[in-house]
Amino acid sequence: MNDPQTPSTVDRVLQVLTCVAKAGKPIAAKRIAAQLQMPLSTVYRHLASLKKWGLLQEHMSAGLYEPGATGVQLAWGFDQTSNLISQSRDEISALAERTGESVGLLVYSNGQMVCIAMEESSSSLRCSFTKGRAHSMLQGASAKSLLSFLPEPIQNSLLEAHAEPDSVDLSALRKEIARIRKKGYATSDSEVDQGVWGVSVPLISAEGALEGTITLMAPSLRVGPREAELISLTRKAASRISNRF
Repeated sequence: MNDPQTPSTVDRVLQVLTCVAKAGKPIAAKRIAAQLQMPLSTVYRHLASLKKWGLLQEHMSAGLYEPGATGVQLAWGFDQTSNLISQSRDEISALAERTGESVGLLVYSNGQMVCIAMEESSSSLRCSFTKGRAHSMLQGASAKSLLSFLPEPIQNSLLEAHAEPDSVDLSALRKEIARIRKKGYATSDSEVDQGVWGVSVPLISAEGALEGTITLMAPSLRVGPREAELISLTRKAASRISNRF
């Protein structure tokens, strides 16, 4: 009988696909094998299958792999059919228009936070959050907003994965998580991008499930006395979205 803890062939193929997707740039098969602790021959076999289906393609430099054209179809389908995006789109746009600031929709996925929609401010903002880009689950208002409302086993797993000495002050982070859960939102300033302030409010369904989080981002110098107003407007927008689930 197979060990339920042993990844299936499908799991391993998806691990390879996810590894390339997370890389953010063309990546070599040897690097994939090292990151996944998988035999190089197995990686090449899975890469061939993923190339066949258009999910991956070889970069112009031989031996490097990147997402393929089928990924564009998946992204388009996600934008068109995602219930979370459809239920959030008008509120995100209205919040961005009313405040004049950027607003993003972010979700937890496979150990990371992913931005799935972004309404850009008409004013300049140097922010690393762009649609489709993944980020750490431990830094910034968006990540901590999601982390604080994830199921406890997943939350503990993410924290334990970063338990190396001097990497993260887990005791302080756990206390911050408790405060965020009590307040119902998270804020940060220059934690991910220097000079960028943010407030993030989780989207919780009627059944208590975490659906995602919306984050308003603004230059710290532009926030000033508007902080309380920006927090209030973001919380109200998040509440209206949550009431639709």
